[in-house]
Amino acid sequence: MPESTGHPQVIDTDGATRQRSEMRWDERLDGLFDDLEQQAEGLALVERDAEVAAQSRAEYAQVDLAGRALASTGRRLLVEVSGVGRLDATLTRAGAGWWLLDDQRQEWLVATAAIASVGGLSGRAVAAEVRPVTSRLGLASALREVAQARGQAVLHGRDGSVVRGVLERVGADFAEVLVGEGHGHLVTLPFPALAAVRSS
Repeated sequence: MPESTGHPQVIDTDGATRQRSEMRWDERLDGLFDDLEQQAEGLALVERDAEVAAQSRAEYAQVDLAGRALASTGRRLLVEVSGVGRLDATLTRAGAGWWLLDDQRQEWLVATAAIASVGGLSGRAVAAEVRPVTSRLGLASALREVAQARGQAVLHGRDGSVVRGVLERVGADFAEVLVGEGHGHLVTLPFPALAAVRSS
């Protein structure tokens, strides 16, 4: 359009520039807010994950080997036993301080205090409040059941020693084995020295 020379008019070109500049700031602020919100969400997720991990660690701290063993009944395990070596056997029963293992040739009653390592345990565990009553039976109870069979047994010490005979009597913290023919003689084995008892 022709400009008036008689009455000059001021043409404001800054208005459009300011509007474009304001829009750019708006866009930048929107971007900043979006970024901050995403960071906040990310931090919330990290905090939640940390809380879940901490809770999981706290809960797992309550899991004991007995619970893992009970959940592993029927599984084939590799059990390293002090004084015996490695047993490749199926866990058939577990109690308080002992496991019963079957390697298809013989049964092993193993004192858990003599177990150096285990491979093949289930990732699950049985909570204490739902465990069977039989799982509370201790090593002495399990050995008394073996003694009632009156059969030959082989007792392995944690030091690698081996005693063959008939499991005669079981006390609170020891077992007596009748060794030799005829009347024989009794050998007393304290539980802390005992690694495992196997069928002969």
